Amino acid sequence: MDLDETDLAIVRGLQADGRLTYETLARQVGLSRPAARMRVQRLQESGAVRVVAIVHPAVRRLTASAHLAIDTDGTASPVAREIATLPEAPFVTLTSGRRSIMAELRTADFAALERTIERIRALKGVRTVDPLIATRHVKDPYLLTVEPTADLQDEMDERILAELEEDGRLPFAELAVRVGLSAGATRSRTLRLLDGGVAKVVALVRPEVLGMGYLCGFSLRTDGPAAGVAEQITRLDRVTFLSTCLGRAELVGTITAESFGVVRTTLEEMRALTSVREVESWLHLEVVKEQYDLGPRAN
Repeated sequence: MDLDETDLAIVRGLQADGRLTYETLARQVGLSRPAARMRVQRLQESGAVRVVAIVHPAVRRLTASAHLAIDTDGTASPVAREIATLPEAPFVTLTSGRRSIMAELRTADFAALERTIERIRALKGVRTVDPLIATRHVKDPYLLTVEPTADLQDEMDERILAELEEDGRLPFAELAVRVGLSAGATRSRTLRLLDGGVAKVVALVRPEVLGMGYLCGFSLRTDGPAAGVAEQITRLDRVTFLSTCLGRAELVGTITAESFGVVRTTLEEMRALTSVREVESWLHLEVVKEQYDLGPRAN
């Protein structure tokens, strides 16, 4: 799907806040409200954009996570697709570099994380699994990186979130009908959940749609505490994800860029930081799975 500058401006607005009103979007991009509404619907119907609520992992009690570098005996694709069937694996890719598969896991606790890693190790075709255990998500395009200040009060909150996980742009009136509350009560509850960091409504966009089709993963070894380096790395525009971790590296992240040249420049900026001792990188050649709108099925 070819997007013009107005489409791209709408997408960026929805990435920042998936529930922006059509009036606000129209004002931001210089269109009438009906024209803005039509463009948003076209983007969604094409499959280029999905607007959904993503619930904070802490709310779903998904408190443990890891990044796995996986080597295989033989063809990697079937193994990657089998890993992608696991609800605990929201992100699975085929990659270049030393390892042929990268996978992210999110589980309820470290015991569940260990069980899932062992399950992957036992898969036919898996030769080695090298985990980086996440300690803190510093930058995440889909989630607030601070702990929620609100919580789920009852089953009605769950029902509201379940509807928004399917369609994050449901109008309050329609959402009220679906969950069986008044429009005012539904609006009040929804805003409490969103403002309290329980969930975030975002536009999920394929990177190539935005001309950002080059995904590069990286891990960093640092001299001294990783926190200071992490703060510098998060300021790099093309770094879209960053986590501190335990294992063979202190930081792991993702670069999303429009060209190999920009990927290279970003990696060089990292290497130039005085506290960075070693940089390892790999290209994500094929995204097998990317599904961060995890429901309560993942445990």
